Amino acid sequence: MKRYFGDLFFTTRFFVLWGTLAFLFIVSFFTPEISFFNQLYTWTLLCFCLLDFAILFLTKSNVIATRKLDGRMSNGDANEIFIVIKSSFSIKIEAQLIDELPQQFQVRNFLVKFVLAPNEIKNHVYKLTPKERGEYDFGDIHIFIVSILGLIQRRCTSNQARSVKVYPSFLQLRKHHILLSTDKRAQGGTNRLHKLGMSAEFDHLKEYTRGDDSRTINWKASARRNDLMVNSYMDEKSKQVYCLIDKGRLMQMPFNGLSLLDYSINAALMFSFTALHKDDKVGLLTFAEKPDDFLQAVKNRRQFIQINEVLYKQQSKFLESDYAAVYRILNQRAGQRSFLMLFTNFETLQGFDRQLPYLRMLNQKHLLCVIMFENVELKQIHSQRGDNLEDIYIKTIADKFAFEKKRILREMKKNGMMAIYTDPQQLSAQVVNKYLEVKRRQGI
Repeated sequence: MKRYFGDLFFTTRFFVLWGTLAFLFIVSFFTPEISFFNQLYTWTLLCFCLLDFAILFLTKSNVIATRKLDGRMSNGDANEIFIVIKSSFSIKIEAQLIDELPQQFQVRNFLVKFVLAPNEIKNHVYKLTPKERGEYDFGDIHIFIVSILGLIQRRCTSNQARSVKVYPSFLQLRKHHILLSTDKRAQGGTNRLHKLGMSAEFDHLKEYTRGDDSRTINWKASARRNDLMVNSYMDEKSKQVYCLIDKGRLMQMPFNGLSLLDYSINAALMFSFTALHKDDKVGLLTFAEKPDDFLQAVKNRRQFIQINEVLYKQQSKFLESDYAAVYRILNQRAGQRSFLMLFTNFETLQGFDRQLPYLRMLNQKHLLCVIMFENVELKQIHSQRGDNLEDIYIKTIADKFAFEKKRILREMKKNGMMAIYTDPQQLSAQVVNKYLEVKRRQGI
């Protein structure tokens, strides 16, 4: 009986009917003629309550819920959660499902109402979008059921507690893999990538098609075949590329629920996958006030798994990043000339000037591409019209920061550095496109 009372709840109908009975007893104090009706009402209601209790609790019937999800979730993406509900009752019942979601989502009103036919199996799907990496703890699943009488409610609890790791965005990575397999790339994900064939290693001859570079026409082969033939070249392989991820205080800035560090990690993961797919060696360095994790550039499938595990646990810090230490560790351990994709952010010209000497040294020994984030909110303020003094003041400050960003980009260009200046949502596509562009130009 103890377990019965622990799962026993009363519905609104139960309280309304018993409240009505109490009101009738008060009325019968002044009109004794309805006392017999009150007694009949009492025994009838009591019998219905006992019958409802017997239907829900005194049978072997039950409702079981099972949560189906992968052992990991993708950060910043909508992840599908599947719940299978199975009823063994021989009657139709109404149910309310409550899933104990991880505290990171801060969802306190999760409730799904549905009807279960006799012995029915029902599937329910909902989506969750995590905004930070780490471990998420799901709790039990509770289903509150009522019979057709609707007086008593029974709670059926399924022990579904488990922990799930949230990794950098691998769902976007799967989409990107499909594009790579069909030789497409993303600027939104639908534009076809046409290989220009400017690498130095000859592969084979092929017939000329519209869009091929005219400089690759093989005139001797064309004369023999009496048709235009072009040389096709292989992509350069086994080049070293490194992802340098800044975890300093400026990377804590939020955008659409994710920090700039999260966007950088998602883009670095996609960039690493693309580089390994192109048979290049991929390495990783994360740093803040000191270098943290370093992975030597190698070319194998396990390297991508190691990169994913390292990126999964990264957290931003509050101190300014030390670029001198980055130069030292790369000078000691990187070895040959490499393509460096630096994920960072500079908001002021003074902050950039402090790091410029180290960026210049990195660019002299390697090929450096600096990634900076466009402040979308400043862009929106710039487009607004100021009607009062406060609006004009805010717009002026926003224009000042935007102007400093442009000056930083000009300084990078003047010092021979490549730069990507983009809003966070377009970062992954821009990074992959820049890498493919460098490959075509034989820049590495």
